[in-house]
Amino acid sequence: MNDISRRSVLKAGVAMAAGWYMPRSFAQAVLPKGTINLIVPFAAGGATDIVSRLVAQKLGERIQRTVVVENIGGGGGAIGAAKAARSDPTGNTLLMGTIATHVINPLSMESLSYNAQKDFTPISLIATVPNVLLVNPSVKARNVQELIALLKAKPGQFSYGSSGVGTPPHLSGELFKAMAGVDMVHVPYKGGGPAMTDLIAGQIPILFDVLTGAASHIRAGSARALAVTTKARVASFPDLPTVAESGVPGYETWTWNAVFGPAGMPRPMVASLSDALKAVVALPDVQTQLKELSATPVGSSPEALATLVSAETEKWGAVIKSIGGLKRG
Repeated sequence: MNDISRRSVLKAGVAMAAGWYMPRSFAQAVLPKGTINLIVPFAAGGATDIVSRLVAQKLGERIQRTVVVENIGGGGGAIGAAKAARSDPTGNTLLMGTIATHVINPLSMESLSYNAQKDFTPISLIATVPNVLLVNPSVKARNVQELIALLKAKPGQFSYGSSGVGTPPHLSGELFKAMAGVDMVHVPYKGGGPAMTDLIAGQIPILFDVLTGAASHIRAGSARALAVTTKARVASFPDLPTVAESGVPGYETWTWNAVFGPAGMPRPMVASLSDALKAVVALPDVQTQLKELSATPVGSSPEALATLVSAETEKWGAVIKSIGGLKRG
């Protein structure tokens, strides 16, 4: 190997070790020019924000762009999502969307200023996050079947809490009621934290919550987890069964994080960003960090994300209709 070739190899090796080496396919990709703004439609510090900052950092390194996270909370994610929808389709503004911004809000908010399926370009599903069915340790049910038996023996006498009307945990509870054939009274809270506080204190016997927020309480033993709501068990709690395998076949709910752009983005750019995001999600350290958050890494195609949004809209539309609808602004 001559000196020039040796120096070239060494430079490439140093670049890869530094984390900024871009594969040839990305070097030839159609990418946004300049800084990319990733809107997080919720406050800083939450699960969506944590996932977004991880993805922003790694995406920036992958495509050699500056990716800045902008938190625009309010309206259950509607305010930040609306800003992203109104942005120019240059790829410089992206949105970390969720089931709230793209499914529940459109089904429950009359004054919503965007159309979730027409005003956005799906790019990639990043990760799914399970909800979890919890009980106060004093409840005489150590699994889902025992809880169902208890609820059927005393219909309407038990309540369950959630982080608020129209949230994924609330709708997880309503779907559970319908599929298990039980009757519980919903008690909505202004967030998962207050709901968990009341569960631990025994003010409510049952709670549906996002696993990310409930994990520490499960490990501490202050809340008893009966099952996760996803189709498969999760790596962070491998011994915790699913609701489906515990006596309610076909039951499946989750929360998810996915990257969208404004409608009208060039297809080659969408493909390039999707490929880059899939590569980011596949990184071993990203996989580890997402799993530590009790999230399941995905990294999907744009088409798969669009299919998910349509399927979730149909599924939750039926659930919301079955409870007489939701009125939220």
